[in-house]
Amino acid sequence: MALIAKSTNIHLRRRIFLLLLIGAAFIVYLIVTGAFAPVPQMTTGSSDEKRAIDALATLSVRSDERIPGYQRALFGSGWGIADNGCDMRNVILYRDMRDTVLDGCVVQSGILDDPYTGTTIHFERGVNSNAVHIDHIVALSDGWQSGMYDRETDERRRFANDPLNLWAVDGPANMAKSDHAADRWLPPNRAFHCVFVARQISVKFRYSLSVTLSERQAKERVLQQCPDERILR
Repeated sequence: MALIAKSTNIHLRRRIFLLLLIGAAFIVYLIVTGAFAPVPQMTTGSSDEKRAIDALATLSVRSDERIPGYQRALFGSGWGIADNGCDMRNVILYRDMRDTVLDGCVVQSGILDDPYTGTTIHFERGVNSNAVHIDHIVALSDGWQSGMYDRETDERRRFANDPLNLWAVDGPANMAKSDHAADRWLPPNRAFHCVFVARQISVKFRYSLSVTLSERQAKERVLQQCPDERILR
């Protein structure tokens, strides 16, 4: 019996040693590959506006209780028309893509350096039109919950077509984002987190919209990496 117990202890010690060895090797791998290193963050480049963290602190905090009644039609039917007579979808495609080819107001093709995924998308109308979406950075339904539910129709339309709240992005990433704020979704491109969060704050600051507590905390965590990130106005 003593020999059996001694043999069992030896096997147990070997197993523990092996697990420790594997764990140590994994930690070394993470260090070598830079997984522990902070990701260099993109920036808006703005330095003369309010800091995003300060603007966030001015936004009122609401409960998680959902406000019923949201409908897309309450924000206008389809895309609005810009001052140049073009619809906002094509205006934003032209703004955010490079090497664009136009047919009147319509963007026929172009190249998007997608901020959400960090990839390059070659857009061609009619071939892969769905590859690029125009995202409402603060989703319309989130805007409704945040205060748009009691605004005038004209203000809701401005919100839905405001270039500050629109971005040309990767289609599948936009579908994954859905109507989430930063506490439930952040772009796969980690280097874009600060800009993304600052832009959501910029929109909510412009329209005096609220945040939930979890949303504010999530944005504060991101902005710890970039405390001097600024809002846009």
